[in-house]
Amino acid sequence: MANHRPLAKQFKYSALYWLVRLLIWLANLMPRAWWLRFCGFLGTLAYHFSAPTRERVQRHLGLAYAGEKGIREINAMSKEVFSMLGKNAGEILRAVRIRTLADLEKILVTHGYENFEEANAKGKGVIFLTCHLGAFDLQVTNMSLRGLKPNIIGTPLKDERLNELLFNYRNAYGAVAIERGKETLRLIKALLKGGAVAILIDQDTRVKSRFVNFFGRPAATPVGAAILALKTGAAVVPTYVHLAEDGKQHMHILPALPLIATGDEERDIVANTQAYTDFIEHAIRQHPTQWVWMHERWKTRPGEEVT
Repeated sequence: MANHRPLAKQFKYSALYWLVRLLIWLANLMPRAWWLRFCGFLGTLAYHFSAPTRERVQRHLGLAYAGEKGIREINAMSKEVFSMLGKNAGEILRAVRIRTLADLEKILVTHGYENFEEANAKGKGVIFLTCHLGAFDLQVTNMSLRGLKPNIIGTPLKDERLNELLFNYRNAYGAVAIERGKETLRLIKALLKGGAVAILIDQDTRVKSRFVNFFGRPAATPVGAAILALKTGAAVVPTYVHLAEDGKQHMHILPALPLIATGDEERDIVANTQAYTDFIEHAIRQHPTQWVWMHERWKTRPGEEVT
């Protein structure tokens, strides 16, 4: 049985790759509103036919909102999570063919760009702190089309072809995709020269982490953003994007978070990472059905984290 697993995975990823290619091709053959409704429908189908993932989403929502929401509300939210995931994924697939800022602004509204300009004017570099909320990759497209060349830190996908599609999309307008945990020196140099780095810290991954509070529970959280900020003095600018009721994507750029630097390195890493995680939780609470609740955010136990 074990001998067949690699072949089964190969078939699975091949099917997924060609499905993604098909969806990219279909994405611009119909009006955007129709396309998003169709993708939302696909998400709802996944809710009904993927019981393990559905149960995982319901479990995580139950943990996060324990004492705040009842079972019926949690179940309704979980169904909406799948629908919104479909719509936001569909938005990213459709955005592959966007070439100009004017085209992007037909679907995306940017709020608080002056916050980035203020942080950038200090000349110490900017760390865009974001999360897997909404059509989060549109933020990279937005900043790249505005003339920035941000370094994007991300975890590579398991399939090389899917990974190539993702990297080509992120690199299309001058951004530079960098695998998480690699080329730290390059990132530091980029920030010291006044460049930009985009980083997501809202998932439990096998990188250097510390436990901080997330929805009232200790969660192993990557500390890369805090370490980069402490080493370079770069401004940490929180951002997030969500699909609103007006049918448009809205990207919010918030004022830079104050850097906590007491001289106690360990304490400062944890304190800053907690502040960053507080922002992420707040953003998720504003739009709870647009975050990736199927991710095992509380998977790592104390003592298992990468130190």
